[in-house]
Amino acid sequence: MSKFTIEYTQPFKHTSETHDYRSDDPVACEEFLEELLEKGYRIKAIRHAGVDVPRPDFDKMVKIAASMLASKVICASLGISTDEEHFRFGFSC
Repeated sequence: MSKFTIEYTQPFKHTSETHDYRSDDPVACEEFLEELLEKGYRIKAIRHAGVDVPRPDFDKMVKIAASMLASKVICASLGISTDEEHFRFGFSC
């Protein structure tokens, strides 16, 4: 059993299948959450060792992923480094 499981659905008009992503690496989970946010997928649950993570931990993981996404978008749009982005905007993790 993997330490972390992320349950998500893809946004289709007529159907929604639930999928699971599993990993033992919390950083890999945050990176996967970033991809889900970028694609607009619905995040249904985050579990650790088979148990739903508490709401504050869920929110913290999503916030980190959102910050990673914001940093990536800002760097690409402005053509700046992650160091400059962090100095100017404070998103880089």
